Amino acid sequence: MDIEGRTVVVLGGWGLVGSAICRKLVDERPKKIIVTSLLRSEAEEAVAFLQKEFQRLGKKYFIPWWGNIFVRFELKDAKREELLNDSKARAMLIEDMLDELTEDVLHRSAIFHLVNKFKPDTIIDCINSATAIAYQDIYQSARGVLKQISRSQKLTGSIAPLTTATEQLLCTLYVPQLIRHVQLLYRSMQESGTKIYVKIGTSGTGGMGLNIPYTHSEERPSSVLLSKSAVAGAHTLLLFLMGRTPGAPITKEIKPTAAIAWKKVAFGEIKRRGKPIELYDCPPTKGVKLNRSFQIRMSNTAKPMHDTVKSVFIDTGENGLFSRGEFEAIATPGQMEFVTPEEIAEAAIYEIKGGNTGHDIINALDNATLAPTYRAGYLFQGALERIKELERKHHVDSVAFEVLGPPRLSKLLYEAYLLKLCFTNMRAVLKTRPFILSKKLRQKIVADKRLRSHIISIGIPILMPNGKTLLRADEIKIPAYRGENELSVTPKKIDLWAHDGWVDLRIANMKHWQERFKKIIAMVEHIPPSETGSRYMHTREYWDHFNDINPGKLAGWIFSYEEEGMRMKA
Repeated sequence: MDIEGRTVVVLGGWGLVGSAICRKLVDERPKKIIVTSLLRSEAEEAVAFLQKEFQRLGKKYFIPWWGNIFVRFELKDAKREELLNDSKARAMLIEDMLDELTEDVLHRSAIFHLVNKFKPDTIIDCINSATAIAYQDIYQSARGVLKQISRSQKLTGSIAPLTTATEQLLCTLYVPQLIRHVQLLYRSMQESGTKIYVKIGTSGTGGMGLNIPYTHSEERPSSVLLSKSAVAGAHTLLLFLMGRTPGAPITKEIKPTAAIAWKKVAFGEIKRRGKPIELYDCPPTKGVKLNRSFQIRMSNTAKPMHDTVKSVFIDTGENGLFSRGEFEAIATPGQMEFVTPEEIAEAAIYEIKGGNTGHDIINALDNATLAPTYRAGYLFQGALERIKELERKHHVDSVAFEVLGPPRLSKLLYEAYLLKLCFTNMRAVLKTRPFILSKKLRQKIVADKRLRSHIISIGIPILMPNGKTLLRADEIKIPAYRGENELSVTPKKIDLWAHDGWVDLRIANMKHWQERFKKIIAMVEHIPPSETGSRYMHTREYWDHFNDINPGKLAGWIFSYEEEGMRMKA
């Protein structure tokens, strides 16, 4: 379809992919572009940037619109938590989601108001719908209901808590929300005469399989993460049905199967879910003793430093700010790798214009994913060098922020970083007795207050060599909070928690790192020196001839080989 002179709505236009698509659309000379986002500040910021870049197009060419398109119009600007905690709002959500799709339900929805107002010829949907729906965590809501049922059985008082918990559970049901969203979207586009709808979808796992090591404090594979993939797959099939419906707009979906990066590389304050990460300190003398019980959340354990985490980061848009170590880990061949938003934008525009990119999953569910690319791989080294340059300039090492997840990644990155600080390279680590490794790392943690505070402030505790003292902030990532704040402590649980997300300074863990280094060196030494072909990836050059310890590469290797988390397809 010709885009020139047409009205285009870009859902999620503030995001990484949405911004790239808006810029790419300008070359096609549409009549106007409506840029939407969840928050007013985001939509207006996106439009301001576009107006500055394309001043010749005038003030009314890019139009901001904001709000949650998954709820009715009058609720679109409320936070999800506020809606779930308000009985009146919960009743509206349940009614709109579970009742029959009437004209009233359609016309009061936010998506109908948007589409009916602008009557776009084309809608390009860059919202990560699967994340928006699945990461409400139905499992946690279900645990809340079960907990209230148990309490209600013991008490004869009010059942209000049980009623509230049940309503909150109903509000988080994945499939009814997704079905109603697609129904409303279809009807809205049908009534407004939209000609084409392009969805930028997701695989839910960055293209990886059930062995994906990236989870957020959950079991592996994570139920919440798999729910995201399940919702993404269900969404694709619903769009598949919409594309087979007479009178519906032409429907396409592009589903990237890699991490999407990047927006910018910079030094500054590290934010998680829009809020700066506050710095706390827990001196060794204030370490928490691991006795019979363990509290996941504590108050006044760590001392506020009245400062925030500041470091060099790479901004990946909706996925957040990543450290150098985190970026290197996910970009390791065999991990998520990545694809650029510009490539996604090019594919979307080409499909709208009638081209065949081979990446429309509605047209061909098999072999239609946008895999990691040569361009991204080529640009990776440049981004990495820029990060290193800023590290040198600001005298910081960008190790981990615990934005990417899992906590195990942050734990591995910081353990490798401590070994690097204390021993420089792998061979030096192998020449040192495990007891001395543990002792040196402990001395570094005790002496370096800033390093210590950075680690615990992102939610990663430090288990001292005695295995009984823990340096931590008030909030920690592991063990995950699942409704019970106080847990019993056993040696087995300590080992599990240390594995999943505690920097572990015990001798046994030092031995484990030595075993890893031996395997890596053995893999490399197996390669004949005369071999110069493309057969091997992890060569002597890849590991810098073992003259350095690279936390990001090590974490990537551990996830690929030790954790068996390597992707099968490119």
